[in-house]
Amino acid sequence: MSTDPEKPTEQESDVTRREFLGTAGAALVVAAAVPGVAVEGQTARPAGTPSRPRTQIRLTVNGAQRRLEVDDHWTLAEMLRDHLRLTGTKLGCERGECGACTVILDGKTVYSCSYLAVWADGKSVTTVEGLAKNGALDPLQQAFVVHDAPQCGFCTSGQLMSAKALLSANPAPTVAEVHAALAGNLCRCSNYSRIAEAVVAAGAAGATRRTSGGGQ
Repeated sequence: MSTDPEKPTEQESDVTRREFLGTAGAALVVAAAVPGVAVEGQTARPAGTPSRPRTQIRLTVNGAQRRLEVDDHWTLAEMLRDHLRLTGTKLGCERGECGACTVILDGKTVYSCSYLAVWADGKSVTTVEGLAKNGALDPLQQAFVVHDAPQCGFCTSGQLMSAKALLSANPAPTVAEVHAALAGNLCRCSNYSRIAEAVVAAGAAGATRRTSGGGQ
């Protein structure tokens, strides 16, 4: 037995530890069993409250009106690929660097991996699936085929969308202008020269059609 009156005996110390552990354990069980009980550092949530915030959005995708409910944390790429099954949009780095996920949003290119789906509410989105019309390739896609622009093909969707946005703003770009516009799209196969040739050719073909009255 301890001779120090300020120091608890071994038996007293053991009882104290058992009582403490028993009390703490009971509190944790109650917190886990009762809905809406707040745990330190977390906000109390009433029973029945959805665990994931969701939002109804309306947008136009490749010319079609769409209305759907999305989780607020979904990226635009996730919504397109996993929920609308438009898998032409590829995911590469998933950090807004490689450009494989590029789509056109209200006429401007965005990295869909870094853009939330809820931000697209009320906007118009064009993916690579929206380029072909009535089963016929877009002239830009055809130029990519003719000039052997696709290699492994993984970056091709993003390259096409950036090039399409460029041609809409500048119908007859130079090679330098193509390189500048597509600088945010990385090609793992380093086929940049062929890609630029294809875009310039598509612009030239479009100019020819416009001159002959064929339109674009």
